[in-house]
Amino acid sequence: MTGAERSMSAGKLWGMRRMADANGLFKMTAVDQRPPIKGPIREKRGTREAPWEDVADFKKMLIETLQAESSAMLLDPHYAYPRGISVFDPAKGLILTLEDSAFEETPQGRLSSEIDDWSVEKIKRVGGDAVKVLAWYRPDAPEPVRMRQKDFVARIGAACARYDIPYVFELLVYPLASDSEQTGDYVEMKTKKPALVLESVETFAAPDYGVDLFKLESPLPAAAVPGLGAEGWEDAQAWFDRLGEAAGRPWVMLSAGAGKAAFRNILTHAFRAGASGYLAGRAIWQEAFAHFPDWDAIRRDLRSEAADYMRALNALTDECATPWTAHPAIRRAGANIAPADATFRRHYAGFGG
Repeated sequence: MTGAERSMSAGKLWGMRRMADANGLFKMTAVDQRPPIKGPIREKRGTREAPWEDVADFKKMLIETLQAESSAMLLDPHYAYPRGISVFDPAKGLILTLEDSAFEETPQGRLSSEIDDWSVEKIKRVGGDAVKVLAWYRPDAPEPVRMRQKDFVARIGAACARYDIPYVFELLVYPLASDSEQTGDYVEMKTKKPALVLESVETFAAPDYGVDLFKLESPLPAAAVPGLGAEGWEDAQAWFDRLGEAAGRPWVMLSAGAGKAAFRNILTHAFRAGASGYLAGRAIWQEAFAHFPDWDAIRRDLRSEAADYMRALNALTDECATPWTAHPAIRRAGANIAPADATFRRHYAGFGG
């Protein structure tokens, strides 16, 4: 639905409002990471698997220390939700992840799937304001892999429409077997081509997939993004402008493990291109996490350096980002329920309607 008018159902509209602040800006913290947290804990503990209590306690600490600066937080159902929901501020938006972090690596490309025994319906029932899904995608992968990924994304989009909950969709480029750079980690490809990022976004901007909010990676490697005003910034900005045009709806930036300075540079370009905020994790809390298993040091750094960094990002967001309701595709339709009168209850379908 790129560039098209986008009216919203009542449930999706409410979920989008819950994720944003009072000014329609997204300042969202990701606490759903699994391999990037479990891996370092496993190594430092010297165990085959990361102890559940360690992972869950760290995620609870993230909630406790960072929610004050967040408009919403992204949790997983394995650790963050069961351990942290008791301390989660109910005034904040609640996003829950649906994709399994253990993707299937095939010779032709990666295949995504949902977490077992978890669904859009369950996310709605436990009080989630939105569903988040990450899909690995390469537009130059063989057609069978591309079709599997498209079917995966569309199936979840249909479920989000049925349960009337926003669909927050994340895309990440990854290495194919023919690429020189090879990694199975949740890290940015340093050799990614911006054209592949843009083509991926253009693919899933089609109405078939039902995406309400894009969570997008930088079209350029983080280290190559200069920041507004720095040498070469105009060329970098052109790629971000194209990214915003391809999305065709509200979008936010992800950090993909970028450092603090690099992610801030990325946001300066993204906000100029019309992004409505960020949904980031490791750029915010990775430095504090490096102290594991010193829980006191982790908490101290989260409360100071990480929270200070978020406050700086939020000030930049307030100054430069575009409220999601002001996005051209939303503004034309109006961020309102329809019909906004006494007949609403007759027209609103509800689940399965």
